Amino acid sequence: MPIYEYHCSQCDRNFEYLVIGKSKPECPACHSKEISRMISACGFISKESGGETVRSSGSSCAGCSTTSCKGCGH
Repeated sequence: MPIYEYHCSQCDRNFEYLVIGKSKPECPACHSKEISRMISACGFISKESGGETVRSSGSSCAGCSTTSCKGCGH
């Protein structure tokens, strides 16, 4: 069950939604169905051949260093 990020065009808010089956998300703030799915940055942990752990995560936008737009409000 993936968690997707959405943007509401009605109230200009971003939110996350846990998709269960074929459930259809709506904005939790204004209950609008006028939403679009956003491309999310993901993080991962990888083991290199030498056993060293490498952590990687990307910022959700180019203007900040947080891994979630909740941190910067964009």
